[in-house]
Amino acid sequence: MGVLSWPSDSELDKIRKIVAEMAGVAVDVVRIVVSPYRICPLGAHIDHQGGTVSAMTVDKGIILGFVPSGDPQVLLKSGQFSGQVSFRVDQIQLPKHIDKSNGNTMEECKWGSYAKGALYALQRGKNHLKQGITGFICGTKGLDSSGLSSSAAVGVAYLLALESANNLSISPTENIEYDRLIENEYLGLKNGILDQSAILLSSYGCLTFMDCKTKKHKLIHPPKLEMEKKSETKIPYKILLAFSGLKQALTTNPGYNRRVSECREAAKILLKASGKEVEPILSNVEQEEYEAHKSKLEPDLARRAEHYFSENMRVIKGLEAWGSGNFEEFGKLISASGLSSIENYECGCEPLIQLYEILIRTPGVYGARFSGAGFRGCCVAFVNAEYAEEASLFVKKEYLKVQPHLASYLNQETAVVICDAGDCARII
Repeated sequence: MGVLSWPSDSELDKIRKIVAEMAGVAVDVVRIVVSPYRICPLGAHIDHQGGTVSAMTVDKGIILGFVPSGDPQVLLKSGQFSGQVSFRVDQIQLPKHIDKSNGNTMEECKWGSYAKGALYALQRGKNHLKQGITGFICGTKGLDSSGLSSSAAVGVAYLLALESANNLSISPTENIEYDRLIENEYLGLKNGILDQSAILLSSYGCLTFMDCKTKKHKLIHPPKLEMEKKSETKIPYKILLAFSGLKQALTTNPGYNRRVSECREAAKILLKASGKEVEPILSNVEQEEYEAHKSKLEPDLARRAEHYFSENMRVIKGLEAWGSGNFEEFGKLISASGLSSIENYECGCEPLIQLYEILIRTPGVYGARFSGAGFRGCCVAFVNAEYAEEASLFVKKEYLKVQPHLASYLNQETAVVICDAGDCARII
């Protein structure tokens, strides 16, 4: 698609040459997986609770060049990490907490976990792989561990490569489940399916709506998208990723898992008051039941529930605004979501809150919120395309004033990244 700027031809050529040299093959036989990072403009980042969310991908992410190895051997190198990963696809993979043979702490075992997890997931799906791959993987520089779901993008990339090498025809819906197996079962991470769903289901320029309870999704097209594709005129917004310099969650913050527990506790109280005996997640509470019984919640739990239910309403309004091309209204809803994250979900920390506050007063910005849980990483904003460069400079200047120490750790070239919308994960 001509309007997509990532990956560039030079990026692809570089990776093809590396893989061709690794495997001793011609450059033109090298296959490429593109697996983009995702943002979540609206929706509570607690999809264990089965909420409604919106997502889209950006033109940054993971690129994996590979060739089928001709035997069961997998050999991988990374643009970010040293060493190499090697294993065989005819070896049974076990979850990391069960596999006692995988006990060494070499760097290759750390960054190779997602590739082995992809094999584990495919084996769990009763796929018998015979072909390994020789491959080289790299991500957009400076954007890992930033709240953009780089881990899900990596897992999806390995799944698509192994499936391609073994001529497996796997649907996006099946791969969402396989990536869940990588993260939940193989690695033991407690996260939902928003990230991989966005990466696998998104379409260029569309907003992906997903009900995390029913797993149903639909694509919301902005008006005139088909004309823009044909004429290659620019879409009138850009996406800003503004980085805080935080890499780790602050120890003073209660963290993601506690918020999930608080949502479950709120659901338990509301469901009991409603006379329902079902799993204690907020999506099992009807809006009317919440309104009728929310007074029974103590203040902290009341705020968590308010964030969840108000966010569901913002998602529905956001879909209408996006579908009608009303980016001003869409942006206001994003900023309201950001404010609710701070006041009701109480998940921010000072640097990210300051970054959010700078973004919402930046010229040309429609709206902004945290990207991810708000304990580290970055904020995401939608901005009028004509103001994108000016907005980027404004944010960097203002953030330096309030957080000179953290800002000093940032590469000023990538402290604020201007992105376009992306497409779904695919082989090109």
